[in-house]
Amino acid sequence: AEEVRSFIVQEREDHLIQCTIADATIRLLAAVTTNLVNEACGRHGTSPTASAALGRTLTGALLLGRSYKDLEYITLRFDCKGEIGGITAEASAHGTVRGYVKNPLADAPLNAHGKLDVRGIVGGGMFHVIREAGYEIGLVKDPYQGSVPIVSGEIAEDLAHYLLKSEQINSAVSLGVFLEPEQGRVTAAGGYLIQVMPGADAAVIEEIENAIANAPHVTETIRNGANAEEMMSTTLGAIPFDVLQTHPVEFRCKCSPERAISIVTALGTDEVRDMLEKDKGAELTCHFCSAVYYLDEAALQNILNPPQPVVM
Repeated sequence: AEEVRSFIVQEREDHLIQCTIADATIRLLAAVTTNLVNEACGRHGTSPTASAALGRTLTGALLLGRSYKDLEYITLRFDCKGEIGGITAEASAHGTVRGYVKNPLADAPLNAHGKLDVRGIVGGGMFHVIREAGYEIGLVKDPYQGSVPIVSGEIAEDLAHYLLKSEQINSAVSLGVFLEPEQGRVTAAGGYLIQVMPGADAAVIEEIENAIANAPHVTETIRNGANAEEMMSTTLGAIPFDVLQTHPVEFRCKCSPERAISIVTALGTDEVRDMLEKDKGAELTCHFCSAVYYLDEAALQNILNPPQPVVM
């Protein structure tokens, strides 16, 4: 695989926490994802605004994925009308995530608030959430897909809108990515997802809404060294919450040389033979991580004429 750009910006491991508020009537998930977002953006060579869009979507996939008990994979896909074209992030139940944008160079001037204008490069379109479950226990279920129009383009608002319209769950979502202007790298990324369950006290909900409205942005607290629990303590103020679990999270792709060979093999012998005659090899680039796999003449010959097992 071709070496790609990657930066390590924190010694602290990226992580996600699962919590409850008010006797489990409100569910809270929060994550610090600085390193994995920086890894993804470095691999794809994204512009600052595209980095923010990709990073928010990666974090959102991790948070939403942990909110489903039987989930194994979740995919968030924005089919955008804006310059970025599309954003895809896929997270597993094990805390791994990968993703890409169709146009990594999509960029825009800062918005009126001096922030990266993610809305400007996303534009309208459709937002899709695909959930897969049952593979690890041998009970494969058809993937569930929910779709809603993109209403904001800021990613977090669209995720909250999806949960309300498709899952009937009132939610508060905050996702952030901060890039150092001079270095062009991500130095803070993370977010939280707060979901209101049936039976939640209206007074508690109002208290949470007021706390969120007056809290600093998540990237500000992460830049000051906060972990996920500290970030939520700063956000919620005096509102207590119980941390149930902490999970490491990381950028990890499922591609491999073996998968590359399988993809080329699936093209059929005529196509493989054409590659061998015209190009003397084949080159594949993974959309999700930008790794490049090259199959030389010998590899293509092995596909056309697989080695026969030796019988002893």
